[in-house]
Amino acid sequence: MNTKIFCDIADISLIKKFNKKKIVKGFTTNPSLMRKAGAKDYKSYSIQILKVCNNKPVSFEVFADDQKSMIKQGEEINTWGKNVYVKVPVVNSKNKFSGSVIKHLNSKNIKLNITAVYTASQTAKILRVINKNTKVIISIFAGRAGDTGRDPIPEFVKSIKLAKNFKNVEILWASVREPYNYLQAKQLGCHIITIPPTLIEKIEKFGKSYNQLTVETVKTFLIDSKKSKFKI
Repeated sequence: MNTKIFCDIADISLIKKFNKKKIVKGFTTNPSLMRKAGAKDYKSYSIQILKVCNNKPVSFEVFADDQKSMIKQGEEINTWGKNVYVKVPVVNSKNKFSGSVIKHLNSKNIKLNITAVYTASQTAKILRVINKNTKVIISIFAGRAGDTGRDPIPEFVKSIKLAKNFKNVEILWASVREPYNYLQAKQLGCHIITIPPTLIEKIEKFGKSYNQLTVETVKTFLIDSKKSKFKI
């Protein structure tokens, strides 16, 4: 399986850098990343991102919490560019399934990225309200599930199986914790994995031998001990 790498970032200078990399096939953002990047005006900042990246998929998330406003924001975000995916959380903050939002936007041929998904049962609910034509990404949060002591892999296996009948649906591995997650995502048959910039740079360096790693590690300890002028 050729798993596409998307870069999970909203910092424009980093988007400029990573947009030039062939390994990066798209970008994902969210309101937290936008805030961290210093965005003051959500729309104008998003337009700036799209000026840099106008030919690879970019996901921008709605941040409204009621279905009517989510639909309105989704329709607006969709007008910003042909390469835009509208990101919609699978539920709102009150745990209400965003089914009517997903169905409405999907029926208008708006490309969607359904986010904050953790289970195959959530994937099944999404698949029940979409068509088989318009592109839909389902983002499953592996790392955050792992942070709670749960193995996310079974949910991916079931979700990928469920999505097999939908040629327009891609399963995305989200909340990456280490470069090895990329290999896990490939083995599972995930269509996409979204990765922070620092980990993409590590993936580009895949292939070092254990012997190289041993020598590099020992050299690091030696250099740091000299810098600190340690004596025993």
